[in-house]
Amino acid sequence: MWLQKEITLKPRPRGFHLVTDELLRELPELRNFKVGMMNVFILHTSASLTLNENADPTVRQDFESFFNRAVREDEPYYQHQDEGSDDLPAHIKSSLLGASLNIPVCDGRLKLGTWQGIYLCEHRNHGGSRRIMVTVQGE
Repeated sequence: MWLQKEITLKPRPRGFHLVTDELLRELPELRNFKVGMMNVFILHTSASLTLNENADPTVRQDFESFFNRAVREDEPYYQHQDEGSDDLPAHIKSSLLGASLNIPVCDGRLKLGTWQGIYLCEHRNHGGSRRIMVTVQGE
């Protein structure tokens, strides 16, 4: 059995945002899968997805601080600057973190670890809504 659905996430400010529950609200069909894999793919080049700590919000704040120090804005060697000083750094951060996640499905639920959640990593100051393509394969 296959399920594929495009989900639009509400706009968020720059930062790392826990979106597990928002995605799952849009996927009631997931309960029909006894076993499978879910691929979550972001349809953008200036935001990314990652899987990490779902309880302590300071982890997400620390991620944002780290990535802003690791990939700074306004570097003199950047050539791509058409959409503002946050644009090229957003592309680099997106490539470092990645555009997709694969998560096992077991008995109608995501098989996440106790403290794991899905992050939308918004790397632009004004990124807008973000589109996510979810594909589930299983039985």
